[in-house]
This record gives sequence, structure tokens and C-alpha cells, in this order.
Amino acid sequence: RAALAPAQPVGVAKRGGWPARACEARGMPGAILSLYINNRSGGLIFHRDFHASAAKLDTNEHLRLASTFSSLALIMRQLSPIKGSSGMELLEADGFVLQSFDTLTGIKFFVTAEPDAKNLDAVLRDIYINYSDFVLKNPFYEMDMPIQKGGRFCQKLDKIAEEHQRMQDRRQ
Repeated sequence: RAALAPAQPVGVAKRGGWPARACEARGMPGAILSLYINNRSGGLIFHRDFHASAAKLDTNEHLRLASTFSSLALIMRQLSPIKGSSGMELLEADGFVLQSFDTLTGIKFFVTAEPDAKNLDAVLRDIYINYSDFVLKNPFYEMDMPIQKGGRFCQKLDKIAEEHQRMQDRRQ
């Protein structure tokens, strides 16, 4: 586990992005900003913004960000003095926190969130369970290929983000 703090976010472009139902207003405490899912090769297979203050990036910038994170996590795993280290799971910066979850099959899930977000590991587990239920069990889905937007998986993601925000609001 590697935690890096505080640092300025690199490559964050214009603010804005399309808001999902989960978080309409900017600056909601503990809000999930974005979700990325990378395949075993480190390529982006799914991305979704949940919040208006998520960095507004074009498709190529999202691809570059996702592959950079996978590469950085791999380097951290190799540099770790602890054998069997899973590499980087958490990155904290002044303006956001990034938490990741690696599956046994090599798929990497990571979310960016407001700095005061809590329980992101539980959010990632819920996302993984829904990925298993609605993506992997789809007979038309091929491993490591991009995940179609829309459908039950995206509906479940919205519910997970909404529930996370309700939990964050209760803590305030």
C-alpha cells in the first residue's frame, strides 16, 4: 500500500464534466468524481464521470490517464521492499483522492473522489460485484474489451454513487 500526500494534481484540465444524478452540485463533500476500469494490459475499458467537478478530459486524455495510473501502480509494486505487495492502492493529493482495487484476473478499478471521501474501498468492492454480475455474466461480453455504456451496469453505478453520497452526507 502506498500513500502519497500532499501533491498537486497533474494534468487536470478544465473543470466541469457531465453530472450524473448522484451529484448535481459542485463541491459535495466526499463525492465520487470518476470511475476507471483498466484491462489486464493497462488499457482503459470503461470510464464514467459522476460529478460536475470531475476533470473535463477528452477521450485521449482519459486513455492516457488510465494507462499512466496502471504503469505507475506496476512501478510501485516493483519498487516495494515488501514481497507480494499489491502496489499502489491509494493516492492522496490536495484536490482529490484516488483509490484502486485489483482483481485476481488483473482488472484494475480505480475511483477519484473529493479529498474527504471515506469508505472508497467498499465502493470499489460494490462496483466489482456489479461488474461481475452485469458485465462478466453477459454472454456477448469479451474479456479485456471495452464495456458498453448504458444498461444495468451503469444504472447500478449510479445507485452506488448515490448511496455513497448519502452516507457521506450523514457523516457531515
